[in-house]
Amino acid sequence: MNPIIDTEMLWRQYDAAIDMLGAALRDCPDELWEQQLWADHPDQWVAAGFSKFWYLGYHTLFWLDLYLTGAEEGFAPPAPFDLVEMEAGEVLPRAYTRTELLGYLDHCRRACQATLNSLSAEQAGRRCRFAWGELTFAELQLYNLRHVQEHAAHLGMFLGQQAGKTTEWKARAS
Repeated sequence: MNPIIDTEMLWRQYDAAIDMLGAALRDCPDELWEQQLWADHPDQWVAAGFSKFWYLGYHTLFWLDLYLTGAEEGFAPPAPFDLVEMEAGEVLPRAYTRTELLGYLDHCRRACQATLNSLSAEQAGRRCRFAWGELTFAELQLYNLRHVQEHAAHLGMFLGQQAGKTTEWKARAS
C-alpha cells in the first residue's frame, strides 16, 4: 500500500493542536504547575509524581518529538530533558519549568513542520514498531496528533475546573 497524505492539511491540524497545548502551558497559574491532575487515580503515575500538570505537558511533548522520528532507537530529547518515559520505574530528575516546556514546544513545532514538509510517499509508508504495535509512519502521525490533542484537552479541562480558565478551540492553524 502506498499511503497518500495531504501534509499541508496535516500540518494545519498539528499546528492547531500544538497551539492548544502551548496555551494550556502558558495559562497554567504558578500554584497549579505542580498540582496533581488526578489525586486518587490508582496507578504508577500518581505514585511516581507523573500526574502533575507540568509532567503531562512534558509527557505530551516527549512523545510528540519521539513519534516524529518514528523509532525509539537512537531517540534523545533535547537538553535539558531526559529519557524518562521509556522504562518502568524511572524517576524524574526535577520538575521542568514553564519556560523549558515552552522551548520544547517550539522545538517540537519546528520538527513537526520540517518532518511533514519533507515527507515522501516512501517515508509515509515506512513501518514503525513500538511495544504497543506496528503501523505506517503516516498513521503514526495521525496517532501522534490525537495524542497531542488528547492531553491538550486534558490540561485545558483541568485549568477550567481549577482556575476558571478556558482554552480557545482552534479548528485549524491559520
